[in-house]
Amino acid sequence: MPTFTDEKRKQVREALRETGHELFAQYGIRKTSISELTEAVGIGKGTFYQFYDSKEDLYVDILEQYTEALIPRLLRESVQKYDDPERAITALLNETLDEFESNPLLRRVLAEGEVGHLRDSIPDEELTEKRAHSMGFFQPYVEDWYDDGKVVGPDPETIMETIRAVSRIVLQRDQIGEERYPQVRETLVAAVAAGLTREDEHWEGSDE
Repeated sequence: MPTFTDEKRKQVREALRETGHELFAQYGIRKTSISELTEAVGIGKGTFYQFYDSKEDLYVDILEQYTEALIPRLLRESVQKYDDPERAITALLNETLDEFESNPLLRRVLAEGEVGHLRDSIPDEELTEKRAHSMGFFQPYVEDWYDDGKVVGPDPETIMETIRAVSRIVLQRDQIGEERYPQVRETLVAAVAAGLTREDEHWEGSDE
């Protein structure tokens, strides 16, 4: 197998990311072969494994890079924009869902039902680590709100997982139907944002 300088490795990895982004968005993960990825980059198929364990591993790396660029915008348009937690959570959920619904790479994976395929291909401990990282940017805000009594729930982690769960409505879009989906999305976002920020008897009695 060929050896690469650090600079060349960086160039090849970036080329694989760019090619993977294009092919995964166009064809999906399962319909994209490693040969197609390597031919476009100009490396041998065996060389691919010097960089990634699988094409699913490449996809996750692309997604992480994309998420790192997305996070500052999500923060700017939600928790950094609104002092009121209900408005901030509503904005965060809407910005996240807008991105899921419009990004070609994400839409392809969701449309082809490849989320389950990714779960089967990536070790559980790695997925758990990546899940924690993806919500880590929002955690300090939730913890501050929780300490100040501005959000309700058994603990900050449960609140964050509840917020994360709303984004999964995208996976149910076909079952809900295109005509009804916008109303269902709007209703769910409003209900969760209000439910997490308005105290009621249920949460008041949960500590008893």
